[in-house]
Amino acid sequence: MSTRGINFLDKWMAEHLPNAITDDPLPIIYLTDEAIKAAEREGIPSEEISEEVGSLFEVILQAMQHREGKLGGLKLCCL
Repeated sequence: MSTRGINFLDKWMAEHLPNAITDDPLPIIYLTDEAIKAAEREGIPSEEISEEVGSLFEVILQAMQHREGKLGGLKLCCL
């Protein structure tokens, strides 16, 4: 993934993931779709993100499971 893609996804997740821990797939599917749409609006194709992280669903799932009650500040390098 490009630096542009990593920076976008890191910022998007910090701004959009709820302050909750979940393994329920429905909100994660919704968030995955929203992230892809937002990336495409920024001119970043979903393939550019999936090339590096694989499953965006899995990245968001892991992020949601490791929120530790904090908003923002989650870095992709730590997943």
